[in-house]
Amino acid sequence: MSVLNYPLTNVQIELLKLFKTNLSNEDLIELKDLLSGFYADKAISQADDIWKEKNLTQQDMEKWLNQKS
Repeated sequence: MSVLNYPLTNVQIELLKLFKTNLSNEDLIELKDLLSGFYADKAISQADDIWKEKNLTQQDMEKWLNQKS
């Protein structure tokens, strides 16, 4: 067994506590979906903040989408 040379984060500790129980495949999929949604929501929120900070509009997005590389 190898020894960790770095401390675990609070998230890693909580996940280790959670995973000492054996989840069913359905529960594991549900947990993965929950974590994915959590991080997706955070990313969208940060993108929205940047969007507002820079006063970007839907027209700006349309312009970017239609630009040729």
